[in-house]
Amino acid sequence: MALVCRGWLRYKTTMPTTRVLLVVCLMGLMWAPASAQRPTDPFPTPIAATEGVIRVSFVEFASIPDAGGEAARMMLLVDEPGTRRLFVNDMRGPLFTVSYDGGTVTNYLDINASKWGVNVESGGRERGFQSFAIHPQFGEPGTPGFGKLYTWTDSSNTAPQPDFSPGGGGNTHATILLEWTAANPAAATYDGGAPRELLRLEQPFRNHNAGHMSFNPLAVPGAGDFALLYVGVADGGSGGDPLGVAQNLGGPYGKILRIDPLGSNSANGRYGIPAGNPFASDGDDATLGEIYAYGVRNPQRFGWDSRNGNLFLADIGQNIVEELSLVTPGANLGWNAWEGSFGYVDRSGVRLTDQRGDAGVTYPVVEYAQADPLLGSDSAITGVHVYRHDAIPQLENLVLFGDFPSGEIFYIQADALPDGGQDAIRRILLNDDGEPKTLLELIRRKNVEQGRAPASRADLRFAAGPDDQVFLLNKHDGTIRLLVPDASASR
Repeated sequence: MALVCRGWLRYKTTMPTTRVLLVVCLMGLMWAPASAQRPTDPFPTPIAATEGVIRVSFVEFASIPDAGGEAARMMLLVDEPGTRRLFVNDMRGPLFTVSYDGGTVTNYLDINASKWGVNVESGGRERGFQSFAIHPQFGEPGTPGFGKLYTWTDSSNTAPQPDFSPGGGGNTHATILLEWTAANPAAATYDGGAPRELLRLEQPFRNHNAGHMSFNPLAVPGAGDFALLYVGVADGGSGGDPLGVAQNLGGPYGKILRIDPLGSNSANGRYGIPAGNPFASDGDDATLGEIYAYGVRNPQRFGWDSRNGNLFLADIGQNIVEELSLVTPGANLGWNAWEGSFGYVDRSGVRLTDQRGDAGVTYPVVEYAQADPLLGSDSAITGVHVYRHDAIPQLENLVLFGDFPSGEIFYIQADALPDGGQDAIRRILLNDDGEPKTLLELIRRKNVEQGRAPASRADLRFAAGPDDQVFLLNKHDGTIRLLVPDASASR
């Protein structure tokens, strides 16, 4: 069996059976020159460092306040056109609004305030206020979704009975989906009552628990997908999906769910299961009707192509491969039988033979190796934004995604999607007074200005604003950056 191994200390040093592999991998890395492909990389050629590079300018659009002397841990920015505001969250609990000109930032709602009893669990890098979504009828009086927004958060309150349990591990915390209803959506701050709990998951481990959450922004009233909420649920953590949840169609872990938050035909009666979901009407009581797609590990971000409706998912890999995939109803994205295009063996390796060998699996449109020389000592995919505007000509008709620890931003062609591998991946660099920089380099410079120690990672996130604006978020300098045209750009 051909294997490719990788010795990440974060996973392997406590695993006696893999210590030999760790030593071998580290010895291999010592021999690899920085500019060459590393022996732990399953792809024949590294990501091109200079070929096809696009340069884009940026402005510092807004600043989110510190919390306890630390920079805001921004995860998501959402445009709410009805009230002409942007909403952005901090993983510790605050939800801010930002005016369209970036000049006014307001603490709209702190979901961790004691009066709500949510008890946000934000310890560690991965836990906290993970995501939120604003109902498409939020600002429309007389509609069912008027004033409603939804938060997806980790909570230390594990006393209530969960709706779902993974059947193993420890009950470390809960992840809960909450509905908040504002009396006046245009008010400067939230003026509604306590939230309504829709869904509660028991979490077996303390890492990759939740994921991105969003309504389909392309769906219009009367369409089948209108006001249905897509909810990313990771595989529960540890490593390698030890509880075997991602391929289990009887539970929500390792899935993309699609629910009607205003419905009531779920098992707990607090939300609806759309009849059009792939497993809702299959006649099998063993499958979960909420599931839209399955076989995901850590679904950090997904996004739609406004031209053709393609839904892309950036799913963080185990130790070898990061993947960007198309998601269709009922799709099996492969985890944990597959890590990207490769058969998953264990946390130290993948199988290099029989790539993309299962016709029933949806494999990535593009993927990259965690060991690629561009990415430093750690990597994890994030994204995703399909740019279909002409305001920044060099980005038009591109799929944008990135690597959030390194702050690298990548692109592929939206109208000529690859069939796996990383050959098609090219870089986007940010023009900083005439010099091309990665986002991490910009954050470090900003940290020095702020009197902070320079960050070791970027924690990059993309966000879309009005007129297809593209924003960049991070967790280390509190700065929201907006991409703008660059007259010196090349493509």
